[in-house]
Amino acid sequence: MKTISRRKFLGLSGKLTFWGLGIAPVLSGILHGCKIQVGSVRVDTDSIVKSYKAVSKTFEDITPEQEYYIGRTVGAMILLKYEPYENLSANRYINTLGQTLAQASDWPQTYGGYHFLLQDSDEINAFAAPGGFVFVTRGMLKCCPHEDAVAAVLAHEIGHVQHKHGLQAIQKSRVTEAVTTLAIEGTKTFGGDDISRLTSTFEDSIADISATLIVNGYSRSFERQADVAAVTILQRVGYNPSGLVDMLSEMKVRLKPGGFDFSKTHPSPDDRISEIKDFIKVSKVRSPAVRQARFKRALGSI
Repeated sequence: MKTISRRKFLGLSGKLTFWGLGIAPVLSGILHGCKIQVGSVRVDTDSIVKSYKAVSKTFEDITPEQEYYIGRTVGAMILLKYEPYENLSANRYINTLGQTLAQASDWPQTYGGYHFLLQDSDEINAFAAPGGFVFVTRGMLKCCPHEDAVAAVLAHEIGHVQHKHGLQAIQKSRVTEAVTTLAIEGTKTFGGDDISRLTSTFEDSIADISATLIVNGYSRSFERQADVAAVTILQRVGYNPSGLVDMLSEMKVRLKPGGFDFSKTHPSPDDRISEIKDFIKVSKVRSPAVRQARFKRALGSI
C-alpha cells in the first residue's frame, strides 16, 4: 500500500465538491483529525477520545456519533485500495439515488448523513462502512443494465449499514481490552502508554472491519439480511426488486473465478438469486423511458 497524505485527499475533495453531497464530505469527513500511513491508521487525540469509547462497548451500545468516527476511518482504508472516480455527473447521480433510497430505509438518518462515492476500478465490488459511507466501483455499475439494478446495489449496501454489520466485525477481544484499560484509569488523565494501547485497539478494530469488507466478506446470513432489506427499500421507493436479480445475473457473466472482488467476499450470484426469488415475485423490469435515459446519461461513459 502507498502512503496517502491528508493534503492529497483534501485536494481531491476540493476538485469534486458538489451539492454538499458525495465526494467532498466523504473525503474531508473521513480525514478530519486523522492521518493514514502504510499498515495502520494514526488518529489525532480528538479522534482517539471519541473512538476508543466506541470500541469499548458492544456494537449495540455504540452511539451514532461514535459509529461515524469508526466508519470514516474504515472509509479511509477503503480509499487506500480504490481511488475515487472523478466523474462529477456519475457521482451526483449515485448520490441523488442513494439519498433517496436511504430515506426509505429503516435507518434513514445517520450522525453524519449518508455519503456515496464511486471508485475507479474495474473490479466488481461495493462496500458499506459503518455510519453510512457507501462505495461502489465502476466494475459493479457495469453489471447494472438499468436504474433499478443500480438502486438494488445501493439498497443492499444501505441494508448493511441499517443492520450495523460492519460494527459486528470487531473482535470481542478488542472490546475487552479497551474496557479493561478504561476501567483501570477511571477518571484519571490518560498517559502516553494508555493512549498508545487505546490507539492500538482502535487501529485493530478498524483492521477487523476493513478485512471483513475487503478480504473476507460478510457471512451468508448477513448478506441475506442485506438483500431482504434491499427488496423492502426498493419496493418503498417504487423500484422493481427484480433489479437485484438482473444485476446478479449480469454479475454472474462478468465475474472471474478466483478473483479478489465480489466472487471472493459474497455468496455466488446463483445462490443469492435463488434465495431472493423465495421472497419476491420476480418480474421483468420495465424502466420508464425517462428513467432509462437518465441512467444512460449519467453512467453511459463509465
